[in-house]
Amino acid sequence: MSTSSNGEHDLSIERVTQRAKDIEGKLPKLKTLFEQAKVMLAMVKDYWSGSYREVPYWAISAVALALLYVLNPVDVLPDVLLGVGYLDDATVVAFCLKLVQREIERYQEWTAVKTKSDGGKVVDV
Repeated sequence: MSTSSNGEHDLSIERVTQRAKDIEGKLPKLKTLFEQAKVMLAMVKDYWSGSYREVPYWAISAVALALLYVLNPVDVLPDVLLGVGYLDDATVVAFCLKLVQREIERYQEWTAVKTKSDGGKVVDV
């Protein structure tokens, strides 16, 4: 690598370290989004298996479509673009979460009751 490239590389690393607090502040938001996406997936699985049907069709459809968008390799921003490839996926999931927030909360309440009644065991089919 040439000296100028090393200098630019070092400047990029320096910027990251200077913005570490900002980056650390965003990580919990991303973790929360990831955790909520896992809840969305669990809700679709329980709906598909027939164990949870107390969700409006529009809500389960929105969740399924958002998750399918994440799985689709042909995105608005291709996932292979480092740093920005997953932004559209995260945006779609975040928008869907806002849209179906109450249904997700109801599902989480249902799973908590189910877990309690099953003696603390969650059985995934």
